[in-house]
Amino acid sequence: MDFEFREIPRRLFGPDFAPPGYLVARWLFVRALGLIFFSAFYSLAYQIRGLIGPKGVLPAQDYLGQVTRVLGSARFWYAPTLFWWSASDHFLLGVVIAGMVASLLLAFNVWPRGMLAICLVSFLSFIAAAQDFASYQSDGMLLEAGFISLFIAPSGWRPRWGSSEPPSRASRYMLLWLMFRIYFESGIAKILGHDPEWRDFTAMDQYYQNGPLPTWIAWYAHQLPHSFHAATAILVLALELVLIFAIFLPRRSRIVLFFVITAWQIGIILTSNYAFLNYIVLGLGFLLLDDKFLARILPQSFGSAALASTAARAAGLGPAESPEHDLRSSLHLSVQAIFLTWIFYVTLALLLFMPFPRAPLPWGPIRALEPFRIANEFGLFAVMTRARYEIEFQGSLDGQTWTAYPFRNKPQDLHAPPRIYAPYQPRFDWNLWFASLGNWRQYPFVLNVEERLLSGEPDVLSLFAGNPFQGHPPDEIRVVLWQYWFTGWREKREQGLWWRREQIGLYGPTLERTPDGKFAVLDMPDTPSKIQ
Repeated sequence: MDFEFREIPRRLFGPDFAPPGYLVARWLFVRALGLIFFSAFYSLAYQIRGLIGPKGVLPAQDYLGQVTRVLGSARFWYAPTLFWWSASDHFLLGVVIAGMVASLLLAFNVWPRGMLAICLVSFLSFIAAAQDFASYQSDGMLLEAGFISLFIAPSGWRPRWGSSEPPSRASRYMLLWLMFRIYFESGIAKILGHDPEWRDFTAMDQYYQNGPLPTWIAWYAHQLPHSFHAATAILVLALELVLIFAIFLPRRSRIVLFFVITAWQIGIILTSNYAFLNYIVLGLGFLLLDDKFLARILPQSFGSAALASTAARAAGLGPAESPEHDLRSSLHLSVQAIFLTWIFYVTLALLLFMPFPRAPLPWGPIRALEPFRIANEFGLFAVMTRARYEIEFQGSLDGQTWTAYPFRNKPQDLHAPPRIYAPYQPRFDWNLWFASLGNWRQYPFVLNVEERLLSGEPDVLSLFAGNPFQGHPPDEIRVVLWQYWFTGWREKREQGLWWRREQIGLYGPTLERTPDGKFAVLDMPDTPSKIQ
């Protein structure tokens, strides 16, 4: 046997010239990743000043000041952000614009590795400083996929298909490992969460109504009989706990899995606004397909490229011509080996900790990567939300007549159909849904919003669809909690109502602004027993 162990690093982390090849799959995935990054930055362009600007809901400069007092010189590692340099409105927006430009260039295949690096630094800068507005699993998915893609993307300014530098086995496997964990860990979390709704297959009965930001199609899905919802609950568990293992099976099984996952994700996109989460999974799905298969189903230009790349490999454009012993290639291989091995250990350990929390594995490598969100644990819908609550901000000029601040994306107008706007991510609206499941002491940013509205801060007002108090802020602000339900066929047909709602009471303190500029509490909420 002529196998040499010293060849293992090159076989894993060096270019993989073996057929059938994944040049077109890589091309599609990296283009999709660029568009996903663009959607993330585009969303932030309209929100970042209201979220973490100097006069926003949770100012980044205040947060970073607190981090400095607690961590001292270690702050740069535990809060890796460019906003240490400046957290002014102009600098915040400048970083977002840099990310938008880089993501578009990535989508157009201009210097992919460089553009990925800019996207990662820009997006991580926001995540590290956004506090409550960066607590979503989709953010970790994007950062992890983006970082691993630094090693799958071809080098050069205009690499086209990158035929002379195909993706390494390890980089492709790590992206598929990410895809596997998104599903499998979510399935494990459902089992370990002991939610009876997953055990009796009723988890989907209220899912379409109670999710963060449903679509108008979700209304129709909600009307379907229990048998349909029970079947989809069974399919969710089957996909996450069993079918996803097809990732590790031979080629035909992976191709079948691609079509199953694609149809599944399209269904989720049509009924739920989960920002770019589902688009990341769709993009990862391309890596299940090889050039031989894609040459048969894609337009002729793609097929020709796939066949040409296969012909080039057959003609000898492979390891013999690749600069294995060149210093630059050796350095890239070493860096890739170190980071991908590190990420694999951390993510495998996090997976093992789910069923075996006391497993004797070192925590040091795990803690070291935590601030960068490039090695994550997932657990989507481990416990289902049993009711839908909505927070509404209301202002008054006399303490008697109250006017609501209109939201951009949240349910509010009972006659307005819920919209589809993913991959756009309205982080303010999202966080208010999470806050509605707790109380204002758990989500103090709600109190900050009240104070900013009393001050008439334009950046925070821009997070709403409009300002009902043009020219002068209200004298009082209160936060009201509602419970919402989808209507039925009769209510929709006769009254045109998509929603019905019932007021529960105050969610947070009612505030007014005193003549000296301070804030005074006029009323405090009771503690309603919301969860049924």
